[in-house]
Amino acid sequence: MLVTENTLTLSSALLEREVTCTILLPENTEPQSLLLLNDGQELENLNLKTLLEYQYERNGITPLLVVAVHAGPERVQEYGVAGELDFKKRGSKASAYTQFILEELLPAISKETGFYNFKTKVYAGFSLGGLSALDITWHHADVFQKAGIFSGSLWWRSRDLADDYTDNDRIMHRVIRDTAGKPDVKLWLQTGTKDEAADRNQNGIIDSIDDTVDLIKELETKGYTRPHDIQYLEMIGGEHNSATWAKALPKFLCWAFAS
Repeated sequence: MLVTENTLTLSSALLEREVTCTILLPENTEPQSLLLLNDGQELENLNLKTLLEYQYERNGITPLLVVAVHAGPERVQEYGVAGELDFKKRGSKASAYTQFILEELLPAISKETGFYNFKTKVYAGFSLGGLSALDITWHHADVFQKAGIFSGSLWWRSRDLADDYTDNDRIMHRVIRDTAGKPDVKLWLQTGTKDEAADRNQNGIIDSIDDTVDLIKELETKGYTRPHDIQYLEMIGGEHNSATWAKALPKFLCWAFAS
């Protein structure tokens, strides 16, 4: 099954900029699911179109509409955790970005494609875009049922390391811990053993892995279980780049959209 590629450009009043999206759609087939991707400008490096065609050929996944949202010049302000600035005051437009996704982008997708109803809506992202996808899914489980977090920036913190930092200063961990109830979402998380070299607590495990594992522990404390609610892929030799994430994508796609 071939995949067609088109471009959607919309003028966002909320973000005060033009937003470019790449749309991938299987030919002559109505999609059952929607996948939103942050950092859509990386689509070619992720080789996603070819990956989708391969999965369709082997009936590995159900047909889906992919909308890859290209990041803008203020990426570090638009991504992050809504309403929670990090210690460098980044993430100041994360609330506006969330509103953009819900109030401007989703209606524009339906208008552009003619598809209004999806069996499943999934949101995924890479690095800081992964944190953004997690935050939006977590707070809007009525819209998105699953999230994919590739090498997520789960270190995102309210206090600098040099300013009496503790792990309680990690923003997303605290958000999950303080959330009343248990949002009805399923999460897929990935790290690579070469994501970075930083090791804050000098325990021999890089921060990317520590922060992801600790997030999973927070989720388990709230009642989420593995593998039913949480899937975690730790890639030996995996790096913080599109080449590694492209290798992880087939496992994510089969988890999120299994036929």
